[in-house]
Amino acid sequence: MRRITALILIPLALAACANPGLRDIRSNSAGPDEFIINPVKELAAPSDYTNLPKPTRGEGNLTDRSARGEGTTAVGGRVEDPNAPVPRSDGALVQHASRLGVQGDIRENLAEADAKFRKRKQRLTQIRLVPIDRYNQAYKRQALDAPAEQKRWRRAGVATPSSPPN
Repeated sequence: MRRITALILIPLALAACANPGLRDIRSNSAGPDEFIINPVKELAAPSDYTNLPKPTRGEGNLTDRSARGEGTTAVGGRVEDPNAPVPRSDGALVQHASRLGVQGDIRENLAEADAKFRKRKQRLTQIRLVPIDRYNQAYKRQALDAPAEQKRWRRAGVATPSSPPN
């Protein structure tokens, strides 16, 4: 009986040592992985084959979608050269958004702070018998409670869009 118990507990103990990271996302279906598919624009013949851009390693194709361009269009902006200066019509918006200062290395600082945060939260979660997605558990203090926030703004007298019932 002890051998049978040991044969069951040893693989479970070894499986608990696996560390897939803070976010354990697995597909439990035999279907295709929808995150592997990159949506592209429809293929179209260029108007002039002599003026095509030269292929550059690591650069996108003419049919690749641009998340930045689509996001700019979605919020009412114009898709032009992303490195071009801000149009004069958007100057007031940019000035208001940067009124408290602009931090040039915000992405690097946030990535470093998030890595430290995840490492600190991961210390005591290394040993587990079954795989668990710890992402929501780790970030629950930073999550926004949407219904409570909506109630807070409504109490303050701000018009808020309706939300679906719980």
